[in-house]
Amino acid sequence: MIDVKIARSDRERDDAFYVRKKVFVDEQGVPITLEIDEYDQTANHFIVYIDENPIGAGRIREINKGIAKVERVCILQEFRGKHLGSLIMEELEKYARSENMTKIVLNAQSYAVPFYEKLGYVVTSPEFMDADIPHRAMEKEIN
Repeated sequence: MIDVKIARSDRERDDAFYVRKKVFVDEQGVPITLEIDEYDQTANHFIVYIDENPIGAGRIREINKGIAKVERVCILQEFRGKHLGSLIMEELEKYARSENMTKIVLNAQSYAVPFYEKLGYVVTSPEFMDADIPHRAMEKEIN
C-alpha cells in the first residue's frame, strides 16, 4: 500500500532524512553538511511509504506571505518511474493550498525540469549550480 503523509513524529522525520541521504548524499554526492540545513527544523516534511517502508520525501516551507518553497523532493532509485514523484508533489500542493499559499517556487535539478513542467511549473531562471548540480528555478500559481 502506498501512503503519503506529513511527518508528525521524530521517527517519520528520520524516515524523510533517510530517503534524502540515500538519494542526495549517497547517490548524487551532495555533502551531508549541505543536505541537512537550518530549514529542516521549521519545514514540513512529507514521506512516501510503500508498505510502511519510506521510499520518497520532500519538504515545504513558507518563504514569504502566500509563497511556499518546495525542496528536497526525491524517490529512492528503485521506485522511480512509478508516478510517486507526482504523488508527493500533489500532496505538497494540497498542503500549500490548505495553508492559503497562492504560489509554489522550487529549484529543480535541470534533468528534472520536464517532470515539473508536466505538473504545471514554469522555468523562471537561467541554469545555476547548487551543490555542484545544475538547477533551474521554477514556480507555479496555485488556487
